[in-house]
Amino acid sequence: MTRSALATLGGMGTVVKPGDTVFVKPNMVTLPWASANYNPFRLGECTKPEIVIAVIDECLKAGAAKVIVGDGSQMPRFDWSGATTLDGTTNLAAAANRLSSQYSVPVQLACLDVDSPSWVEIPVGTSLGKVAISTLVVDADKVISIPVVKTHRWAYLTLSLKNFIGITPLERYGWTDPQTGNTRVLLHANDPNAVSGFGRLFVDIAKAVKPDLAIIDMSIGIEGNGPSLSSGGQTADMKGRHGSWIVLASTDAVAADATAARILKQESPYVDQVLSMAHADGMGTICKAGITLVGATLDQLQVNWQRAQVATVASHHFPSRSAIQHG
Repeated sequence: MTRSALATLGGMGTVVKPGDTVFVKPNMVTLPWASANYNPFRLGECTKPEIVIAVIDECLKAGAAKVIVGDGSQMPRFDWSGATTLDGTTNLAAAANRLSSQYSVPVQLACLDVDSPSWVEIPVGTSLGKVAISTLVVDADKVISIPVVKTHRWAYLTLSLKNFIGITPLERYGWTDPQTGNTRVLLHANDPNAVSGFGRLFVDIAKAVKPDLAIIDMSIGIEGNGPSLSSGGQTADMKGRHGSWIVLASTDAVAADATAARILKQESPYVDQVLSMAHADGMGTICKAGITLVGATLDQLQVNWQRAQVATVASHHFPSRSAIQHG
């Protein structure tokens, strides 16, 4: 499905050019806790490895000189071999090694807190004034965001723009607990209004990153009070709502997020209030009339997806991982 979506866009070669270093950002928020008894991919909390593997392969076919797959997650270091495909036949670590060998090109799996060479501060329009992001992202020639579709108690939805919260350093913005990990509480609690605060924050981070491609995993995600089960969310399988899974791809990340919100029947307030800031900053298209859907109509794709009960962070206490997980 991922390869088909990319082919419809004209192929990965329309984005990635020979010699490019490509940074791929999946959502691996709960990967550190993956185990035989806890599968965050089947639960809908993390981007499916199948999509990431296909993207790596297509980038290498297009001539990429290096592919970096990275996330900050909620632990400084985590095991990428825990990112197992749904059929259990391989994992991201094994696939990265295989593809690197096949193409004789480096494929790096980066735990951003420990693998980032440095951090660069970018301006944001909240009281923080500036936020640090990984130079692995900043220095890449092309950036691809691959979120999994989830509702979010502090952001309405977490899609391809919100995905870039995970390129910020845990040590600077979270608290550390050996049992529960990090949550970047300072980013969530700063200017906590979902629109003018947290929304403004991740829109500004995405504006600095300038993603070249968004691929949204609309297979198994989270509905209700996401972005995780521990925050009150519930696993939602798109196949049970729509009849099949969906992979949504666009070279306009803002348009991709707007379309995903409409598929979930959550255009308001996410598009109207949050994505409108991105549109006003010239980052992409939000108007339905300005977006062409190839492969299906919006009416054919729309499903019922339970909304999050969005709350301001200031009204919440953050005692443990069960209280909030960035996603």
